[in-house]
Amino acid sequence: MPDPILEFQQVDTHYGDLHVLKQVDYRIEPGEIVCLLGGNASGKSTTMKAIMGIVRPTRGEIRFAGSSLAGISVAERVRRGIAPVLEARRLFPRMTVYENLEMGAYTRKRGPGFEQDLERVFSLFPRVKERLPQLAGTLSGGEQQMVAIGRALMARPKLLCMDEPSMGLSPVFVEQVFDIIQEINRQGMSIFMVEQNANMALTIAHRAYVLQTGRVVLSGAAAELRQNPMIREAYLSEMRVE
Repeated sequence: MPDPILEFQQVDTHYGDLHVLKQVDYRIEPGEIVCLLGGNASGKSTTMKAIMGIVRPTRGEIRFAGSSLAGISVAERVRRGIAPVLEARRLFPRMTVYENLEMGAYTRKRGPGFEQDLERVFSLFPRVKERLPQLAGTLSGGEQQMVAIGRALMARPKLLCMDEPSMGLSPVFVEQVFDIIQEINRQGMSIFMVEQNANMALTIAHRAYVLQTGRVVLSGAAAELRQNPMIREAYLSEMRVE
């Protein structure tokens, strides 16, 4: 059986005296979409920062593709195959769309594969191709999210870590972004996603975890969690669940 693409083993994190993640276990298998749900201050953002090496565990271990990430720099994590799609997009607003996509491949040598990766991005996001010379800061929120996902894909990752991909988007763009996430996954990409839109996330995910005040309180198949009374009450009470 292959190693998980990502695994948290009894991970604790602290900001000074503040204990944020508490004995957290996650497991993402190759080819899965796994979503992480939780309210404000539950530890979702800290989870993403721990994956990228911005926050280091004070206890436990994070493993990627069978190897420990202890002591591994942010840049090296990207080289090994972890690519973030950051909350609020975090594009370089005074750079063009093309230059932002170039930045996604900064850990790789420029070669024939670069153009192939660009074409893959354009096939997923035709609108991005139309906006290549435009300054990224002048794009709509939905267009910026497309560029942010495209930039991450330019790193040729094995795991895409997405922090609130639907944040600030119109309902039309939310549907488009989630359709594209599914398509990327169908192409073989593993995806770990923090998302406030629980209904959409649980619709496309294979499995899910629920965090409360730094602890995993629920986990399981996404379809089952959509029917869980606790989830329906906390996240889906204003949404219709089929």
